[in-house]
Amino acid sequence: MANFDSEFSKWHEETVAPALAKHGERREKFETTSGIEVRRIHGPNQGDYPEDLGFPGRYPLTRGVQPTMYRGRFWTMRQYAGFAGAEESNKRYRYLLEQGTTGLSVAFDLPTQMGRDSDHELASGEVGKVGVAIDSLEDMETLLAGIPLDKVTTSMTINATASVLLAFYLVVAEKQGVPWDKVGGTVQNDVLKEYIARGTYIYPPSASMRVITDIFAFCTENVPRWNMISISGYHIREAGSTAVQEVAFTLADGISYVEAALAAGLDVDAFAGRLSFFFNVHNDFFEEVAKFRAARRLWAKIMKERFGAKKERSMMLRFHSQTAGSSLTAQQPINNVVRTSLQALAAVCGGTQSLHTNSYDEALSLPTEVAVRTALRTQQLIAHESGAADTIDPMGGSYYVEHLTDEIEKRAQDYIESIDKLGGAVKAIENGFQQREIQQSAYTYQQEIERTERIIVGVNKFQAEEKDSFELLKIDESIEKGQREKLSALRAKRDGGAVTKALAEIKRRAEGEGNLMPAIIDAVRAYATLGEISDAMREAFGEFDAPVFI
Repeated sequence: MANFDSEFSKWHEETVAPALAKHGERREKFETTSGIEVRRIHGPNQGDYPEDLGFPGRYPLTRGVQPTMYRGRFWTMRQYAGFAGAEESNKRYRYLLEQGTTGLSVAFDLPTQMGRDSDHELASGEVGKVGVAIDSLEDMETLLAGIPLDKVTTSMTINATASVLLAFYLVVAEKQGVPWDKVGGTVQNDVLKEYIARGTYIYPPSASMRVITDIFAFCTENVPRWNMISISGYHIREAGSTAVQEVAFTLADGISYVEAALAAGLDVDAFAGRLSFFFNVHNDFFEEVAKFRAARRLWAKIMKERFGAKKERSMMLRFHSQTAGSSLTAQQPINNVVRTSLQALAAVCGGTQSLHTNSYDEALSLPTEVAVRTALRTQQLIAHESGAADTIDPMGGSYYVEHLTDEIEKRAQDYIESIDKLGGAVKAIENGFQQREIQQSAYTYQQEIERTERIIVGVNKFQAEEKDSFELLKIDESIEKGQREKLSALRAKRDGGAVTKALAEIKRRAEGEGNLMPAIIDAVRAYATLGEISDAMREAFGEFDAPVFI
């Protein structure tokens, strides 16, 4: 136990003052509507202060990763969007930027996620349906037209084909005249959670890890502002995990990525500061706040004690969050506005760095402009009207929240130790450990709903006759035809010899040694398609056929 006043003074002098000199805060004075001062951080008025809480921006980072958090600037307000073709999605992005969003978050359609061009037979009926179809550099140029890549950060939710989409993005930046060291954003690039919970993998786990570590090495050297992975618990939670399992399985995946990078010869303090995470925000408000605090503290300990990280930044769990899609209901969909608001507030009270709020109509279709604007306004209301962003870690010190934080950390650590005994996350996935645990949790949760032990308003209680009608977004079937025609025209006009040569180099490197990213970028510059590049790696790596676990 440490004395709060003395530790506070030390923190202010060593951590806060340099941050203030560099960035300042949003306002000179923070106070409530009654004129009560809102301090930067609150603690006990006197006496001892728990060492496992610490101060924002300092180990163990329980209370936040930045010294001033939202008093300096708000979290990045992203809206996950993408549908139909690149032209339609570009219009939506520009609309969101006009409405005040501060970062783009790109949703890709299923063929793009699976490394198939829109004219592949397996893509039929899926083009542009759950995200935007991106087949080539031409599509990415259209998607990002008029968007300055040195000023707007972009998060791309893509995994198995992350290397290709990142290459598309970097070559567009080149064409805009933006140096790679000015390009900022995140590529999800977390394939392990695909084997656990989601299913959009292509290659076997070992080959996927090779591609991921190549991206790590390439970005560390060439794209220093890019977060080369977003280690995702979001989809683990959407599949039915508990909050504890979400933290445990996500951090276990993170451990595997760090180990793979170290095995590839990278220095932990050279790359760890660019790792980022992605978490779900579910309905249990206080548990969600505690979950983020526990994950931050546990990751800091893992990086310091397990991997010997020296830099404070290497120990920081920086995370994007998204409200829970699985909590949205098709019944009484306007109720989803309230659900999303509570979840978003939990993310802010938990110290998120970036946030996406779901739209109220997403249980029925991709969101309309009205719904997505309401979702964005939810974040803006929390930021500017609630006061939640004026002090750091507003729930810190609550007996209940501190108890939940401690319990989530302890139980997540127990899971991680179990995964370690199985040989790590990859071996545990191959044995079906995480999958079985999630399946059991999902089954238990659903039973509780069916027995009305867990109430879902409007679904198993407080039902009402549906009278409201909503305009839904429908994807025109002509989008697929248009993508096929664009691909045919592209293949007719490009230099076929250059494409063949570039694809052969990708396959050669995949079968042997050498970083894949430069070869992929060369293929992109030659206008090779996403499917062709993915197929070159398929030929070298093979495809993964998931076992069935019972």
